[in-house]
Amino acid sequence: MKYTGLNELSEKYLSFFEKKGHLRLPSFSLVPQGDKSLLLINSGMAPMKKYFTGEEEPPRRRVCTCQKCIRTPDLERVGRTARHGTYFEMLGNFSFGDYFKEEAILFAWEFLTKTLEIPENLLWPSIYENDEEAFAIWKYKVGVPEEHIVRLGKADNFWEHGSGPCGPCSEIYFDRGEKYGCGSPDCKPGCECDRYMEIWNNVFSQFNNDGNGNYTELAQKNIDTGMGLERLACVMQGVDNMFEVDTIRRTLDRVCEICGKKYGENDENDVSIRIITDHIRSSSFMISDGVIPSNEGRGYVLRRILRRAARHGKLLGIEGTFLADLCNVVIDENEAGYPELREKEDYIKKILALEEEKFNATIDSGLSILSDQIQKAKAEKKSVLAGEEVFKLYDTFGFPLDLTREIAQEAGLDIEEDKFNELMLEQKNRARAARANISGWSDAAKNAISALDKTAFCGYESTTAPGKVLAIFAEEEITTLTEGEATLILDTTPFYGESGGQVGDTGIITGPKGALAVLDTKKSDGVFMHTVRLENGSVSVGESVFSVADSERRGAIRRNHSAVHLLQAALRQVLGSHVEQAGSYVDADRLRFDFKHFEAMTKEEIARAEALVNEKILQAMPIETRVTGAEEAKKEGALALFGEKYGAEVRMVTMGDFSKELCGGTHLKNTAEAGLFRILSEQGVAAGVRRIEAVTGKNVLKLLYEKENLLQEAADLMKTTSALLPEKTRAMKAELKEAKDKIEALTAKLSASALDAVLAGAVEKDGKKLVFHAIGEEADGRKMCDMIRDKEPAAVAVLSQIRGGKVLFFAVCGKEAVALGAHAGNVLKAISPLVGGGGGGRPDSAQSGGKNPEKLEEAKKAFYQLF
Repeated sequence: MKYTGLNELSEKYLSFFEKKGHLRLPSFSLVPQGDKSLLLINSGMAPMKKYFTGEEEPPRRRVCTCQKCIRTPDLERVGRTARHGTYFEMLGNFSFGDYFKEEAILFAWEFLTKTLEIPENLLWPSIYENDEEAFAIWKYKVGVPEEHIVRLGKADNFWEHGSGPCGPCSEIYFDRGEKYGCGSPDCKPGCECDRYMEIWNNVFSQFNNDGNGNYTELAQKNIDTGMGLERLACVMQGVDNMFEVDTIRRTLDRVCEICGKKYGENDENDVSIRIITDHIRSSSFMISDGVIPSNEGRGYVLRRILRRAARHGKLLGIEGTFLADLCNVVIDENEAGYPELREKEDYIKKILALEEEKFNATIDSGLSILSDQIQKAKAEKKSVLAGEEVFKLYDTFGFPLDLTREIAQEAGLDIEEDKFNELMLEQKNRARAARANISGWSDAAKNAISALDKTAFCGYESTTAPGKVLAIFAEEEITTLTEGEATLILDTTPFYGESGGQVGDTGIITGPKGALAVLDTKKSDGVFMHTVRLENGSVSVGESVFSVADSERRGAIRRNHSAVHLLQAALRQVLGSHVEQAGSYVDADRLRFDFKHFEAMTKEEIARAEALVNEKILQAMPIETRVTGAEEAKKEGALALFGEKYGAEVRMVTMGDFSKELCGGTHLKNTAEAGLFRILSEQGVAAGVRRIEAVTGKNVLKLLYEKENLLQEAADLMKTTSALLPEKTRAMKAELKEAKDKIEALTAKLSASALDAVLAGAVEKDGKKLVFHAIGEEADGRKMCDMIRDKEPAAVAVLSQIRGGKVLFFAVCGKEAVALGAHAGNVLKAISPLVGGGGGGRPDSAQSGGKNPEKLEEAKKAFYQLF
């Protein structure tokens, strides 16, 4: 059983199951898609529920993943113990109606005992108490002694997590040894002590739970394997908890470096260090997957986590913001498996910094008020903080409920949650009203608008129309608008009301006594609401007016909307008929199309889709829009937006024999009117959902002009022409490479020379060659350590470097030195505190730092005294 890093473990697992015929899928987004039962993905199988139930066809019957997960039910315990965390990764191999119990068990045993070389006698399988099939496989197929197979009840060996697929399971436990046990002769898996750690869980999905305790047999039997990557890493690295695992420990060490505290010296500090270490991991991944701090849903989960981390930074004495800096370690340690972290690095840091700055702006005032409330409650011999005060802290200072609860509990008080929840509900109702089109209106105004007849929309045929003013609302219903902005209701309008992803129209409305600028148009229950600003005079209810929608803007919107239809048809040809619209946005400047697809498009696929759309534009296909029955449209093969509710009659938009969709938007008369089509970007926005942004018509020309100017600017800087720019760039690149190679060659010679000098000063002791050497600020400590290890197997070396007023240590132990008991991580763990730092690492390699370079001589003496 060899030491294995967390990232290496993940790769070994996925590679093993790829060889067993599994399709390796990237981790799904933490944001669930089409599953309202979850705020955040909390298990490996959660994103694949519909594959298990048979509602959707999986990309392959055998799949394996390393899935990022978030769980927050025990948020208050995270940091208080070293066992709890909000972010973790789940390794999983899944079978959708392919293999079942026997293969799943044999795969698990082979991976653990052959690939990872875990001794068989340290592994204990458990089974559901009545699962004789699993028992027979373990005993007769695998060969595990009967006394090593443990039967457990439903609480332990029947897996279910809310609604969805579930079933009996067979777990595999790792025996950590007697020192972790309770001493009982009956101690075995299922015991409450810490000796046996579950590392693998084979769930035999046979049932579907509707969430109310009702179980039905699944149409197909499935395998859902769950294995916590961090937990397995604890076993393979011989550490007690997840915070000691290599990648997480490096994050923890960076927290210690920032706050100047040493982990393990003070219990209260350790709690804060663990909280920050865990929370920066979860928040970085959540932001990467599109979650933004807010006061509702998953955004509130993120805000709670971030603000808890920020508060504990304050407790550690950290001045100013630090989370954006700390996320560098998270990205460095995880980008191999999650490249989106690096791609979105700037965005993640921006969100972290903004949220922390926002909280820091109020935290001191909020903490002061909370402290006063706690002191007051204690003076009055109360055991509970009033709900009104708790809500004020939340509403005014941004204190999440659980943060206030945590601080109150530290002072021995509870909080009045029922009252807080009552006030929260009132606030949500106010916010919901504010988000409506009739925000903040009185009940009388709302009733008035609901009593109006539906607006006659003539915008499909024309951008102008006479009409009559039926109502005017400026929060309250008024009869005459004499200044400012208001909402205007007409009996007839040419202005398109925002819907179906298409923005609302703008333009002007003129009356006998005044003129209005139309800033936006929305609709609710068939009533079109025009957001207007009075330009001059006045406008009154009952007046006849003339409406003119901005035809140039409408034309640009029509080009983009029709292009969306062409794009969907092109994507279905290029990628396959599984492509379905998942959302769209169309305005005058661009179009955005979200669609279901399981992987990023290649450059070739993007080019083919773009070329196909332009080909159909140049074919000048007629675009026909007609109203027909919903069933008739479906029979004709018209595409409909999944989940959208359609009436008995629908508008069907047909573009030659290429595209046919149900759509209520405004469109061109002929595809040629789109002019040109250009894709700007293609990216993932959620698990299984891609997004294309594009431009058409004049905006393509604008794009070409901008790119031409950039090209010319680059050519000018390179003192050449745009036509010769590629050749000039290649030549310069070659020159730079040649110069770089020369520098590296010279550096290697210097390093080799310096290496001889370093080793010449080695002190030999008990077969080891001890070296403590200072290197220059520009030297590459890691590379020099690698060279020392390769050249001198018996070396135990520490290289010290002063950079930016701080000390860096690089430690290395050669193969022979390690065999003799040397451990680079332990060396740095011993000497780093002497320079005001901390650190550790692997037996053969480690790195640490400190803030007191003047103490280097003490560290040097301590190094030689270790041996």
